[in-house]
Amino acid sequence: MAALEVLDVGPQVLVQDLGRPGLAALGVGRSGAADRAAHRLGARILAQDEALAGLEVLLGGCRVRAHGAVTVAVTGAEGPVVVDGRAVGWGAPVRLEDGQTLQLGAPTTGLRTYLAVRGGLDVPEVLGSRSRDTLAGLGPEPLQPGDVLPVGRPPTQTPTVDQVAPPVESPAALVLHLTPGPRGEWLEDLEALTTQVWTVSDRSDRVGTRLTGQALTRASAYRDRELPSEPMVRGCVQVPADGQPVVFGADHPVTGGYPVVAVVEPADMDRLSQLGPGTELRLTWAPGTQPGPARP
Repeated sequence: MAALEVLDVGPQVLVQDLGRPGLAALGVGRSGAADRAAHRLGARILAQDEALAGLEVLLGGCRVRAHGAVTVAVTGAEGPVVVDGRAVGWGAPVRLEDGQTLQLGAPTTGLRTYLAVRGGLDVPEVLGSRSRDTLAGLGPEPLQPGDVLPVGRPPTQTPTVDQVAPPVESPAALVLHLTPGPRGEWLEDLEALTTQVWTVSDRSDRVGTRLTGQALTRASAYRDRELPSEPMVRGCVQVPADGQPVVFGADHPVTGGYPVVAVVEPADMDRLSQLGPGTELRLTWAPGTQPGPARP
């Protein structure tokens, strides 16, 4: 059976698939790839099921050796991809022969690079998924040098994609779209969420992206009130007591006790997962979702 041997890991390398949906009632979040679009793109390049597991690499530094022939594809954050000292393409099928080494350099744009593996990584499932949930501690442990990852049987369909074009980002792309949340009336001025520039904090991770800016103020009617814990989903914009929003990510808790004033749209959550500390962004209401007047 083919396998990938981990030689170096950089800051963090996790096994990820599309997660374990439908278990929130048991207290288990979905988890899965932080940038789902990048994960799915790798599967399409390799002509395989999107549910198969690959690697999520934070800030590069990952190096793996093939045991047997293995075909892979690199998506997500762009950066150098080298096989035995030879540069290979981003967003293209790459065949590794037995003993060859692939290395991912530090990204030139973005945070998280995805290494899709034809046949998927055949590590043990936990509750139907091979994803690592960093908050709950479920799934495979973060990878370490010396780990050997079995590769599953490749699909019969042959990849037909030579290479895909990398995404072209512009300043306008740093606008994330919102739908109204259930607790917008808890803020003195909900529009303060969308009329200023926010900065991604260095305290962000897979659990949530913290934004810093002019603090949001709680409405006077709610300043002395506490909110019972409520269900949470990926993209919830929760406002804690300090008035600095937190956008829940892939490994978010299933409940929370601070007001959720908006929810970031799923496609924009993929883009948010690639924004590093210090990146500036704006929030805006998605077309047709402008919130109504606050309840008294």
